[in-house]
Amino acid sequence: MTVELTMLVYSVVLTFLIINVPAIGGILQNGLATQAGARDGLPEPTVFMKRARRLQDNMIENMVLFVPLVLAAQAAGISNAETVMGAQIFVVARLLHALIYLAGIPWLRPVAWAGAVVGMVMIGSALV
Repeated sequence: MTVELTMLVYSVVLTFLIINVPAIGGILQNGLATQAGARDGLPEPTVFMKRARRLQDNMIENMVLFVPLVLAAQAAGISNAETVMGAQIFVVARLLHALIYLAGIPWLRPVAWAGAVVGMVMIGSALV
């Protein structure tokens, strides 16, 4: 398996973990029975829960772009230093983004997000 595909798998694992943050947070905030039900009439989410949900949405939005880039590069037989580095930058930047976002650290979150974008641009530029 190429490094790019390995980074894709790592990104899927990271996405799974990120999706579970608001799920587990909901259980902790509202109880398992409430979360297992229809979840109508839930109390207002905490600031952390709102942040976790935005993180989840943002990760999914980024995966919508990253996955086809990696798969297109693989289908085209393109795997070079630029695509490897781009995929690695994406994964590390997204991990940092998640930690920074959940911690609520201002100003660093957009820097980490931009790092992930740089990684995707590196892969995309190798395709054109």
